[in-house]
Amino acid sequence: MTRTVTDPHTRRPGGGGIVPVLAFAGIVVAVMQTLLVPVIKDLPELLGTSPGNATWVMTSTLLAGAVATPIMGRLGDLYGKRRMLISSLAVMVVGSLIAGFTSELLVMIVGRALQGFAMGAIPLGIGLMRDELPLEKLGSAMALMSSSIGVGGGLALPVAALVAQHADWHALFFASAGLGVLSIVLTLLFVPESPMRAAGTFDYAGALGLSAGLVLFLLPITKGSDWGWTSGTTLGLFGAAAVVLLLWGAMELRIKAPLVDLRTTARPAVLFTNLASIMVGVAFYAVSLVLPQLLQLPASTGYGLGQSMVVAGLCVAPLGLTMMFTAPVYARLSAKYGPKVTLMIGLLVIAIGYGAGLGLMSAAWQTVVIAVVLGAGIGLAYSSLPALIIGAVPASETGAANGLNTLMRSIGTSVSSAVIGMVLANTADQVGGVAVPTMHGFRVSFLIATGAVLAGLVFAAFLPGRRAAAATAKPHLVASSEDAPVAAAGSAGGPADRAGFRGRVLSADGVPVARAKVTLIDRRGRQAGATLSSADGAYALAVPGEGAYVLAVTAADGYGPLASGASHPGGVRVLEVDLAVPGAEVLA
Repeated sequence: MTRTVTDPHTRRPGGGGIVPVLAFAGIVVAVMQTLLVPVIKDLPELLGTSPGNATWVMTSTLLAGAVATPIMGRLGDLYGKRRMLISSLAVMVVGSLIAGFTSELLVMIVGRALQGFAMGAIPLGIGLMRDELPLEKLGSAMALMSSSIGVGGGLALPVAALVAQHADWHALFFASAGLGVLSIVLTLLFVPESPMRAAGTFDYAGALGLSAGLVLFLLPITKGSDWGWTSGTTLGLFGAAAVVLLLWGAMELRIKAPLVDLRTTARPAVLFTNLASIMVGVAFYAVSLVLPQLLQLPASTGYGLGQSMVVAGLCVAPLGLTMMFTAPVYARLSAKYGPKVTLMIGLLVIAIGYGAGLGLMSAAWQTVVIAVVLGAGIGLAYSSLPALIIGAVPASETGAANGLNTLMRSIGTSVSSAVIGMVLANTADQVGGVAVPTMHGFRVSFLIATGAVLAGLVFAAFLPGRRAAAATAKPHLVASSEDAPVAAAGSAGGPADRAGFRGRVLSADGVPVARAKVTLIDRRGRQAGATLSSADGAYALAVPGEGAYVLAVTAADGYGPLASGASHPGGVRVLEVDLAVPGAEVLA
């Protein structure tokens, strides 16, 4: 799978408003997810239904988001990431308006499901950043986008609680719709469409199969505590999910343009990143479930902190805010040590936070400390995940690969919700006929989260180091023995007189790189041409015809290798493609 280059430069020299606008879109998505948290316990009364039915209002958003995330990522790769980002936000606005004008259960479920489609904005935003930003800005920008989920949740929780206490709860949906419209307008004004396109067509059968498998898998996870974990319905759905996903995987391996490239997903750099993502999702959601309940339990229990809904939201808000402030810290750590090490540092900080939390539950200020430490760790971990994925997949698969990674995080939060919900329910005390969570249940939940973090550390340890990743990330790019001779840049037969690629080989700082070998590789892995860059970094290569190619660069000492996908439409057109090679210290 390759990308089509239609712009003179593969990366734009500046970022302009791209980063804040895309980060704002991520925050809007988080607000959409969080806005009903303060009124969850009141939903049965507000909707005139049973508690079991009311949970579908939250479950529908989760299921729709899980289905939409990888699909929107793939659609963005094929038809334009900005276009799909705007589409995701537009569907969310429609869902918000539907939910805002109803108190009927079924209509509310439909509105909330449409809101869930906004989850695709996260991988689409990360993909746009990769395509549009210069390399020196990319790390911190992706970190900010990745942590925007926590930022939005942290900011939205106290605000939503305040609205729920003093206004009609439907105002939450209208506010969500307004934020969605604002995000769409800002995206149209400040975010250009990416020129990168993947080859192939959309895999409708794959999308249907993955959607069915995800729904069958996530449904019993979210409803298992209501149905019973050993009930026929729960076990039957898990079994059906396994069958459907296995059949889906077999089908995806056979088609030329799959929705998810499972061969790429099976690479260690991608596979272990996704497994670690599940564990980070478990750890992230555990604190979101425990701290608000601990803060709002009455002091008469002997361990509850007796705070209002708004104060509880303010105490948990530092979790998201700290995630935002770790973005520049992540960029510095990752530049020096790499995203693998940064991920492991983040996981260690999370483990410290949960370990300290076991003894810091007796005052509101202590929960703030827990939130800050966990926010720092989760921010570092979340920021590392898209960088690891992007470093392991071709540019044309950025949206789909990050969509799958975002899905893994969602699966982690779903598993966390189910497991910790079950623990809190099974350890609860009955007080006046009402089940009240116990301190023992809170501590067991923290221990489960710590175990998930330790499992994430094990998965992260299996990730390739930077030098190994650079050598193995694109095994399909190895040229055959039928090598073409190396020509000087701009020699006869180059793109000066027929179709091809030309541009400059540059360092990450924009300095021309002379005598770098630029090799043209066709889709069959054969070398179709090679040249050396001139003193000003210029190179030129002719193409034998239209199709997908890879431009592989091997530079002198001090620079790392680079492989960049490009697609040529044929004819006599010459495409400008600048190639930015990383410094050797980045691969150390």
